Amino acid sequence: MSDIRLIVGLGNPGAEYEQTRHNAGFLFLDEIARQYQGNFKLEKKYAGEYCKVRINGEEVHLLKPMTYMNRSGQAVGPLANFFKISPEEILVVHDELDIPPGTAKLKKGGGHGGHNGLKDIIRCLANSKEFHRLRLGIGHPGDSKLVANYVLKKAPVTEMQAIEATIDEAARILPTFLAGDTSKAMNQLHSFKA
Repeated sequence: MSDIRLIVGLGNPGAEYEQTRHNAGFLFLDEIARQYQGNFKLEKKYAGEYCKVRINGEEVHLLKPMTYMNRSGQAVGPLANFFKISPEEILVVHDELDIPPGTAKLKKGGGHGGHNGLKDIIRCLANSKEFHRLRLGIGHPGDSKLVANYVLKKAPVTEMQAIEATIDEAARILPTFLAGDTSKAMNQLHSFKA
């Protein structure tokens, strides 16, 4: 078995942010909760929507921070502390500018790459970068000045379909990843193109 005990999906709360590129992590967790009969409930002590599911017979915590993206760590930190979950036992699912829509990448560790959600999680996990990441490609607008507006907008239909297909594929390989077969999960996911 892998050591993943907590999966965090990043996004922004509120109807105006639903289905935006920045909310890819929320969309992934919604799909996992649907598949494994999890029901998210707002938990004030974790500053997020939270539920538990069983995958491969193991209990996994799911968390959608309701703190807005740049304060995601304020939800992850308290939950990880309460359940004594180490950074290495966390998978953070987030939108990724550096890869195109319809693709996704798994990795462990690394910097924040300018992603404010990751930056705050690193800060709130005592500066540890050793958590796993599932990076869902959303593409780049081509100019760094356009990024803030780009991530908070809804993607065109064809792009959104590619993102959703990637989420489905990532959900399909999740049990393989959680079973500890990281290289098989990465090979399957990294060769997928919607």
